[in-house]
Amino acid sequence: MALHVIIPARYGSSRFPGKPLVKIAGRPMIQHVMERVARAAGVQTVAVATDDERVAAAVEAFGGRAIMTPSELRSGSDRVAAAADLLGLGPGELVANVQGDQPLLPPQVLEQCAAALSVEPGLGMSTPVVPIRHPEEADDPNHVKVVMAVGGNALYFSRLPVPFPRDGGELTYYKHLGVYLFRRSFLDVFAALPSGRLENLEKLEQLRALEHGYPVRCVITSFDSPEVDRPEDAARVAALLRQQGQG
Repeated sequence: MALHVIIPARYGSSRFPGKPLVKIAGRPMIQHVMERVARAAGVQTVAVATDDERVAAAVEAFGGRAIMTPSELRSGSDRVAAAADLLGLGPGELVANVQGDQPLLPPQVLEQCAAALSVEPGLGMSTPVVPIRHPEEADDPNHVKVVMAVGGNALYFSRLPVPFPRDGGELTYYKHLGVYLFRRSFLDVFAALPSGRLENLEKLEQLRALEHGYPVRCVITSFDSPEVDRPEDAARVAALLRQQGQG
């Protein structure tokens, strides 16, 4: 199935202003993200959805496609929904929301999440999760954790380490990666839902779907994707690219 990847990118950030345009290995971070997702099988569209002319100008300067969207939108997925509308995508199309702070995202992650939707026509949304291998990530609120039901649907997402092993014992935490795959018909439903209380408390847009009773399928992957939340994260990603011979 054709896949349309839309990367929501705002210039403003309380922790890291101008984050989409930070240079990593000589190129804006948003360019790294666009180049990565374009490698996934079935990708037909790669575009950045923004509300800032600086981001749009930077994207167009390296030959990318930018779509201007309203500044008052509630979340990245709402921005993706607005861009999908401007692109005229049909209800059966697959739309990916890839957060613009994942410059090392393996394209296989998109392929795995798209496969989950393609084999279940009634499923509207999927998202990747990866087992946490570094214990310190479980306590880091920048790394979102997920608890899943039998069958793989999400029960809850939290910035805290969940579940809590009351009596101790072995436990594998799962970390959520900042990617959402939507069937366009459900993306419109999602964008029309009122904001959820838990969504607002945790600042996690995917909780909106759970609070209103819609399933979110978690796709367990072995591919991790370091996110850039702080300036020091950008330096760490640049070092990883150098190790891979790409910096």
